[in-house]
Amino acid sequence: MNLREIIKQKGSAVHSIQSTARLSDVVDQLVRHNCGALLVYEGAKVVGIITERDVLRTCAQHDEPLESIPVEARMTRELVTARPEAPISEVMGLLTRRRIRHLPVVEGDKLVGIVSIGDIVKAQHDLLTMENHYLKEYLMG
Repeated sequence: MNLREIIKQKGSAVHSIQSTARLSDVVDQLVRHNCGALLVYEGAKVVGIITERDVLRTCAQHDEPLESIPVEARMTRELVTARPEAPISEVMGLLTRRRIRHLPVVEGDKLVGIVSIGDIVKAQHDLLTMENHYLKEYLMG
């Protein structure tokens, strides 16, 4: 199984925010969409990602209200991405090594979706459940 198959199952919707927005806007969007990360845009260009971890880290390290902190000040600019053909095993290793939980999927220069560690675990679980079912059927006749 690869990322293209996961995106096909879960959908390609990607939630985003402008770099000039405030961290309070990030919290609103994360809650509204029940997600853990937003891609950050400057105009029409993706320039980074902001995650729930970034917001929590900011709360722990700064006394400023979230309404006064721009997204661009706390976002991660170094965007780690993967291609749609990347196999799950490769992606699990990448997420683990980089200690990230959200991965934009890019084909050429086009964003095709975003996957989370939860999406990967679910896909792996579903695959193993199906394999287990077929093996039991084979063994039981």
